[in-house]
Amino acid sequence: MPYLLKSEPDCYSFADLERDGETVWDGVTNPAAVKHLREMKAGDHLLIYHTRGERQVVGTATVVAVDAADKKTPRVTIRAGKAVAKPRTLAEIKEHKLFADSPLVKQGRLSVAPLTNQQYEWLTG
Repeated sequence: MPYLLKSEPDCYSFADLERDGETVWDGVTNPAAVKHLREMKAGDHLLIYHTRGERQVVGTATVVAVDAADKKTPRVTIRAGKAVAKPRTLAEIKEHKLFADSPLVKQGRLSVAPLTNQQYEWLTG
C-alpha cells in the first residue's frame, strides 16, 4: 500500500533525504498517523509532501524496515527514490475526484496518510 509522508522542508526536506539516502521516520505523535506507520511494510511506496509554503508532493521513497515494537513510537526506515517530474500541489489534489474521500483532504493535519494505487499513480504522474 502506498502512503504519503508530510515533512516541513525547513526541518527535513526531500533534498535532505536524497543526500542521506536513508533515514528513520519517527517523532510522529498523532494516533491516526502512528497507526499508519505501524501498518507499513518493507517495500511499500511512499510520497514525500512538503508542507508550509510549498504544499506539494515532491518526491518518492520506499519503506526499508518497520520497527513497531513500541506501539506509541514506531520507527520506519525509508530510502529515497526520485523527485517527481511534476510536483502536485494541495490545490490540485483537493480538486481531483480521486481524493474526495482521502484522509489527505479530510484530515488536513494528518502527517501520514494512506493512498490508493490510483492516487499514487496520479500523484507521480
